[in-house]
Amino acid sequence: MYQVKRPCKSEFVPIRNLRYHVQVWGEPGVGKVPLVMVHGWMDVAASYQFVVDAFAQDHYIIAPDWRGYGQTKVPATDSYWFPDYLADLDFLLDHYAPGQPVNLVGHSMGGNVVMLYGGVRPERIRRLVNLEGFGMPATRPAQAPGRFASWMDELKKLHAGEMDLKAYDSANGVARRLMKTNPRLGQDKADWLARHWAAENTEGKWSIQGDAAHKISNAQLYRVEEVLEIYKRLTMPVLAVEASDNSLDLWWKGKFTLAEYHERLQVVPNAEVARIEDAGHMMHHDQPEVLAALIERFIA
Repeated sequence: MYQVKRPCKSEFVPIRNLRYHVQVWGEPGVGKVPLVMVHGWMDVAASYQFVVDAFAQDHYIIAPDWRGYGQTKVPATDSYWFPDYLADLDFLLDHYAPGQPVNLVGHSMGGNVVMLYGGVRPERIRRLVNLEGFGMPATRPAQAPGRFASWMDELKKLHAGEMDLKAYDSANGVARRLMKTNPRLGQDKADWLARHWAAENTEGKWSIQGDAAHKISNAQLYRVEEVLEIYKRLTMPVLAVEASDNSLDLWWKGKFTLAEYHERLQVVPNAEVARIEDAGHMMHHDQPEVLAALIERFIA
């Protein structure tokens, strides 16, 4: 199994009536800018361990499990709203870095969160790193009735148990699932991740540490015009990191392209695009050493 080089400590912080689980590496110190790393959809904070181990420098790193993921439990909910991630992050920074700008990294869904948060609270961010937080395809107002209908239909499926996440017989089964999703993931890392991505339940099965309600489509349309207005207010340097595998083509089949994403980035006042070769969307698993070097160079 993968051998951790830099152990973390777990903390639980009261955030907006939730008991937020946060992983912390290193210690605060004079001259140290906190490095906040937020994960993506159906992921957990522990997923950054490989990158943390690859850093050449000693950092004070804060990585939360978003609400409804990992060990941040949300009682009795069937919907998750994107603005809540921004507010949760705001409260977390109040706790860990009051009055101090941070370096902020976000992957995938977390990348979308940090891009929006940085435009809303630019004074709180020193440097921002977006790891394939591409955003979503543009929508039209005419799609609103259908989107609301889909949301309600999916809620009924959730409550009928039709959207439950699969449980596995063992941690090894979880590891095999991770390796099937990402063929670049080695057995040692998969075995380690499996015990953080899932947990053994009372029936002896291994359940994914993510609420099935995250699978429900957002009732609100993705309004590109609003997003671009927020991007224009990203006054800090922004590093947008992409993997050599084009995930947008795989996900959206031409409905949203890498060229469209690059066009959106043009409104960001100070943006740099970097690419990691031989990597897929889970670049922090595929090429942690390359990613760690990119991040450290950018925030230096």
